[in-house]
Amino acid sequence: MLRLPTLLLAAALAISAVVPETAQAAPRAVSAEEVYALGLKHLRNGYFTKALEQFNRVRTFYRDDPYSLKAELAIADIHFKKNEWDEARLAYEDFMRAHPRFPELDLVVYRLGLVIYKKSPVIPDRDQTWTRQTASVWAGFGARFPESEHRPEVEKYLGKVQERLAKKELIIAEFYARRYAWPAVVGRIEGLLRSWPASPDRGQALALYGEAQHHLGNSDAAAGALSQIEADPALLRWARPLKQVLAKPPSTKPVGRTG
Repeated sequence: MLRLPTLLLAAALAISAVVPETAQAAPRAVSAEEVYALGLKHLRNGYFTKALEQFNRVRTFYRDDPYSLKAELAIADIHFKKNEWDEARLAYEDFMRAHPRFPELDLVVYRLGLVIYKKSPVIPDRDQTWTRQTASVWAGFGARFPESEHRPEVEKYLGKVQERLAKKELIIAEFYARRYAWPAVVGRIEGLLRSWPASPDRGQALALYGEAQHHLGNSDAAAGALSQIEADPALLRWARPLKQVLAKPPSTKPVGRTG
């Protein structure tokens, strides 16, 4: 006959044989950092869908963890990498609204402006709404983030944005000039020179401005435009055609156009 201790040992062994292994030890909890790291791994390998799954998991189940912010920003970055400009723009805008004190806000503003820049047309005579939006997003970037590593890149793109917007205004002014709408020409050129005084099209703009003022009978303003052209060696090529216009009587129609 088996003794009692022997029976108890046998019963314990029998029970352990039928209990699943998972019930014997609870699985280790996965941290937000680990889930985020897995998302980054998928992202580096180009598996955008898998990366999104992991980042959304962090954002959903670890909302109070610092990695939740990183995951939220990474989601916007994935849309950017996939050239999904509208989705990326909305994601960056939502992030900025929700986290206005984010330590790396300069990075978010930089990327938001870059997304909008990518949406804007390169050809100046097309609708430049998105170009103006880019300029608005990046306005004062240097003052807000003087130490930002993205400042040189922003300034480089802003130069292109401003050049494109100035060219757009000049194209509109030329459109009005072809219709002899000289007051409209003056208004457009004044706005161009006020907003983008260093535009590469400054000489052409001044020449057209002088022509418009001449046809409006404003001889002093026309002469002033010529003086500005002659004062800048880089603009001298526009002096001769404007002089030819100013040498003729004013007219409601263009006489010897400077462009």
